[in-house]
Order: sequence, then C-alpha cells, then structure tokens
Amino acid sequence: MQASLLFSRIVMTAFVSIFAASAFAQATPARKKADEFTPSVGQEGKDVVWVPTSQALVNRMLDMAKLTASDVHFDLGSGDGRTVITAAKRGANATGVEYNPNMVALSKRNAQKEGVGDKAKFIQGDIFETDFSKATVITLFLLPELNVKLRPKILDMKPGTRVVSNSFTMGDWQADQTQNATEKEGCQSYCTAYLWIVPAKVEGKWKLPSGELALKQTYQNVTGTLGAEQVKGTLKADEITFTAGGAQYTGKVSGNTMTGTMKSGSNTTPFTASRS
Repeated sequence: MQASLLFSRIVMTAFVSIFAASAFAQATPARKKADEFTPSVGQEGKDVVWVPTSQALVNRMLDMAKLTASDVHFDLGSGDGRTVITAAKRGANATGVEYNPNMVALSKRNAQKEGVGDKAKFIQGDIFETDFSKATVITLFLLPELNVKLRPKILDMKPGTRVVSNSFTMGDWQADQTQNATEKEGCQSYCTAYLWIVPAKVEGKWKLPSGELALKQTYQNVTGTLGAEQVKGTLKADEITFTAGGAQYTGKVSGNTMTGTMKSGSNTTPFTASRS
C-alpha cells in the first residue's frame, strides 16, 4: 500500500512538472510578444516626433519619384519602416535610416512579416551623419528647417536624384511637382507630397560659337547673358533649356561640357559649349 501510494505521488509530481513546463513554454512567447516595442503617435525622437505616413501617401510619393527596381532608395527618418518596405516590394534597393533603435527593430520585424526582410535594410544612425550619396531616390518626413539643413548635401548629389517630402518644403528651393493623396485613398492628414529633381550645376562662363554664355543659377532656374542678349531658362536634372535673343537652346550638361541644339525660326543647328 505504501509502495503504491509512493508510486502515485511520483507519477503526480512528474505530471505537475511536465504541465508546468508546458505552460511556461506556451506563456514565454506570449510574454515576449507583449514586451515588443509598440510606437505611439507623437513620441519623442532625436529631431522630430514620430507621426506615421499614410500608406496612400507612401504610394503617391514613390509614384512621383518614378521608383523602379533599378533605384537605390534611402528614407531619412524611416520610423516604422513602411516607406522602405513599400520601396523594397517594388524591387528597389531600399534602406531606412532611423535614430531610435526600437523603431529599427520594429521595422525589421515588419519587413520580415511583409516578406521583404532580405531586401529592406535599416540603419540605426543619425541622418546628418549617414552617407546616402549613392541614392537615386530620397524620401523624407521632416520639418522644413531639417530639410533645409540637408539641402546642401542633397544638391551635391548626382543630377537627376529625386527627392520626395511628406508635407514639408525645402525653403526657397521650389518643388518641381506637388501632389495630394485624397481622403478617398485613405489619407486623413499630412497628405501633400513635394518632389524635387537635383539639377546639374551650370553656373559660370561658357564658350559658345555665338559668344560667351554667362549663367547664374538658383536651383533649377537659370538667368544670365549670351553676348548682349538676356538669358532665362530651366534645368531638369542634366537637361537645360533657355532662350536668348529669340533663339531657343536645348542641351545636356556633363561636367564642363554642354551639347545640344539651337532653334531660331525654322533653323535648327547643333552647338557645343565648354565652361572655363
């Protein structure tokens, strides 16, 4: 009887131990999941508070940038990673730069859930100290003064680099394009996107067959003189168009060389200019 009772107690103890271990194993993932970081709208950041960009505006911003699988995309201040994840889904080489390590970890989890964990990259760092010089597309959701602080670095990038900002401008650098996502699309607030295309640098004196072309540049706008004639024109990436003395010049800039055509009346002739 005593042996039987002892055996029963041993069995019961083993059963309780197994049950407790099983319950602990089931509870542990739940506790870990409960402990995962959850961001809150308006939470403090290094430079700005966090407000998520609506998916409708994310889509609109990447559409405006004409992002493709051949692009290198950087999102400066990437938050929960949704813009980077969307860019990665479109096949781009996409990287987010975010100062908050908890947001970086969250972004990586979100990328895994969306099936682009191997394509969407996230860097924990300061956007003002990060090298994004190889980007062909940059997205932002920063305050105007931060955009202006980044502006000199952006203007030194390769002509044709596309920059899209959620809601906030670049000071006196006028946007090349502005679009709005609608409430019908699911955007409730911060629904305006601004696009800038980095222009080539053309300021200086150029030698043309018809005389000296002296250009002054303010972002994508150019003014100056060609001999005694006044010049006014615009830049789109490395493409320049300007008028002088009733003639229209259309050309392409590559460093200190400009090649294109000059149209005057019904006559069109090629031209080449070099900058001294």
